[in-house]
Amino acid sequence: MSRVTNLSKLRQERMREINLRNKERERMREREKAARESVVLKPNGHLFTSLTVSGTTLCSACNKSITAKEALCCPTCSATIHNRCRDTLPNCAKMKQRQQKTALMKNNVPLRAKTQGMRERPTSAIYPSESFRQSLLRSRRGRSHLSLSKSVSTNNIVGSLNDDAPLGLRRILSQSTDSLSFRNRTMSMESLNDDGIANIQLEGQDFKADSWSMAVDSSYLQTHRKNVIKRQDVIYELIHTELHHMQTLQIMERVFRQGMLEELQLEPSTVHAMFPCLDQLIKIHSQFLAQLLLRRKNSLQPGSNHNYTIHQLGDILVEQFSGQSADDMQKTYAEFCSRHLKAVKLYKELLAKDKKFQFFIRQVSRGPLLRCHGVQECILLVTQRMFKYPALIQRILDNTTDDEEEASSVAQALLMIRELLSSIDQQMDDLEKTQRLQEIHAKLDPRAEAIVRDGGIFKAGELLRRRLIREGTLFWKTPGSRLKDIQVLLMSDILVFLQEKDQRCIFPSMDKPPVLSLQNLIVRDIANQERGMYLISDSTPPEMYEFYAASKDDKNIWIRHVQHAVSKCPSREEFPLIESEHKAHLRRLKADLQHKDQEMLELLQERVTLFCELAEVTSGQESLQPPITRYLFRADTPQAPRAEKLLLDATSEGNYPRFILACFTCEGEYLIQLNKKINNYREAKAYSVLSAVSKESVLRWKEFDELINKENESESRTDTASTEDHCK
Repeated sequence: MSRVTNLSKLRQERMREINLRNKERERMREREKAARESVVLKPNGHLFTSLTVSGTTLCSACNKSITAKEALCCPTCSATIHNRCRDTLPNCAKMKQRQQKTALMKNNVPLRAKTQGMRERPTSAIYPSESFRQSLLRSRRGRSHLSLSKSVSTNNIVGSLNDDAPLGLRRILSQSTDSLSFRNRTMSMESLNDDGIANIQLEGQDFKADSWSMAVDSSYLQTHRKNVIKRQDVIYELIHTELHHMQTLQIMERVFRQGMLEELQLEPSTVHAMFPCLDQLIKIHSQFLAQLLLRRKNSLQPGSNHNYTIHQLGDILVEQFSGQSADDMQKTYAEFCSRHLKAVKLYKELLAKDKKFQFFIRQVSRGPLLRCHGVQECILLVTQRMFKYPALIQRILDNTTDDEEEASSVAQALLMIRELLSSIDQQMDDLEKTQRLQEIHAKLDPRAEAIVRDGGIFKAGELLRRRLIREGTLFWKTPGSRLKDIQVLLMSDILVFLQEKDQRCIFPSMDKPPVLSLQNLIVRDIANQERGMYLISDSTPPEMYEFYAASKDDKNIWIRHVQHAVSKCPSREEFPLIESEHKAHLRRLKADLQHKDQEMLELLQERVTLFCELAEVTSGQESLQPPITRYLFRADTPQAPRAEKLLLDATSEGNYPRFILACFTCEGEYLIQLNKKINNYREAKAYSVLSAVSKESVLRWKEFDELINKENESESRTDTASTEDHCK
């Protein structure tokens, strides 16, 4: 019995040992398999290994955050990327060096003589000098850039090279010459970044302290009362934040925009879409900051460069937030803020697709000042700046108790900035609705047509000559007691009902017209239906539309907007429901002329800016106040004052004013020829012959004149016929 027991124990121990060996073998196999799967040698030379990373690690290829599941790391060059970005990463630099050394060792050819020659060759033959890089930075888009293949050759770098030279050496030389232009762009981007940061940091030397009470001497601080100290702290904060805002604008202009134009060679339209109205913003805030710094300089105590007390600030604030300056701020900030989302979207698209753009962003973000100032952060800071002024000015007003005149000026400035913000909000809303209307028009089927009550045909182009007031979704109750979700457009004189089909918008096929005029439209609640409302048209016979909103509050908002639009609806004599072809052609011509006028105006404004810089450089004096451009272009000829008066009279009389532009020469003379002909109030015209006017604009003018003459002839024939009928 004991023998059987011993055998069973031995058998169990034997089976246990076999199981342990099998498990150990399986573990070894799994480890080898995992090692083979985790190490992948790609054609680009990287030796990728799976790695666990934190959530803040960025991919070296796409510059996006990496999760722990998809992280790969190359221990050779320390590059960390996504698993999906393995093929997009450039060749491993250190692996190249190893391959090149291996190739040199295989060839086993003594290269000491030529290596010594390469050492003695000056570095300017391989890498560009500082003056050359600065000249590249100053070059603009459109100019011919120096090419490496034309300016530097392999023979000039290492002298004459025989055909018997080692293959590894020739590979090294070809790789160095191929990467020279790329290295040149990298060095120029770094110098561009450094120059921009150096110029920006010089302007903030006097505002390193956190507040005015910490910037002045303690003995000087003790001579002021508590409310004066609070007021000076707020004024210091206003100037300090304005300086930071100006720094943000300079980063956007000097580093990002200039680098994208000169280094990446992006299209100017793309860069302008990413940084809209940047020049206007810099002009507005540079003038405001110059006035604030000048007031601080004039308030310094004798013999001190940091002890000062600003007693009057209301005059600067009133001047900044009123008049032409307020109009410029309203127009500029409304356009910039309305394009905010599109600019960020464009930046993200370029960052995801363009490798050169990714590299550029990484290069310029290495500076200490740009770590917190990315493109998205800069755009967001600019959009928020205008909304910081009311709180700062309110705090200044609360601590202005001694001087009634100063308090009155600050209160007036506070009222102006609030009105300016409300007007900016309204203009932003109008611009966004205009853009939304254009998107709806682009989405609308071009063949879509709707028959209105009077028998006319309403086409998609009729939407663009109207103003969008509100857009939303309502449920239209059909005769079969079914609810159809309808996209409703409340416009200046009509209600338009659309339906989405196959990612396109069409007019719904219902028993009632999908276009409803607001003329004498009646809006009523539906009894016992808190979400329902009736729209009753003033037609013959009357039409009643039954709609339901998503909630009671939504219905009340719709009723309020529709009733307000009905009260402001223009008459059909002033604004017809459907525009004729002749009127539409005339309207398009006037829109094209206005567009050309705006382009010419922008060009002349740029030219005036260049003349101002030329006058400043010629005089050798830098002025804080902008020059009066009117005095820069005063002509000495007797024709110029007379032409100026005629131009002003023509623009004030006409209902169709033509663009009046001047072509300035370097001597500052006007070249204007004017021929004015006035037949009636509607026909006032002013012609100006300019050397810069394009041929296309002239043809537009001729076509516009022909349409005006045809309209006048038809009106005269109508008047003659009516007179003859009256005589009969």
